[in-house]
Amino acid sequence: MRQAGSVQTRRERLLAPPAWWIAVAAFAIAWGWVAFVVAGPPAAVAVAVAVAVVTGALLWSYGSTVLEAGPDGLRVGRAHLTHEHVGAVTALDAAGARTLLGPGADARAWLHVRPYISTAVQVEVRDPADPAPYWVVSTRDPSAIARALGRPAEPIRPEASTDQPGIDQPSTDHPSTDPR
Repeated sequence: MRQAGSVQTRRERLLAPPAWWIAVAAFAIAWGWVAFVVAGPPAAVAVAVAVAVVTGALLWSYGSTVLEAGPDGLRVGRAHLTHEHVGAVTALDAAGARTLLGPGADARAWLHVRPYISTAVQVEVRDPADPAPYWVVSTRDPSAIARALGRPAEPIRPEASTDQPGIDQPSTDHPSTDPR
């Protein structure tokens, strides 16, 4: 975490965990074994190296997103939410993130989540021109992101919302076909 005057800047790279890199190696070895059985040792080495390079590059690309929060707002990869458009910030624990991404989700929300990071931060968008009501971003330290945005927050588990059509209430677009 860097400090710019009295405001902190938090920067995090959303890297894949070691288990995923081990899976890349296992995948390359498996394909190398298939090539060994079919074509022999030189092909096995070439295939294993090629598979390791390609899958490793894909995993690096997937996990290389940089999340940066500070006085200029929130940056996630190339997306940027300026500080003037940052509203309420909620630090989400694993259960809260799961609820917000599942039954409490809003289809208009902007998401940047990684399956290997269980916690997240929800940032309300205060830009009338932006159709997304909020951003949900995976982070290993949601409270630090909230503090860096100038909105300290404790982990909260949002309850499933029932004020949105389609979440535990019938849509008003069609007449009810319920026989009750």
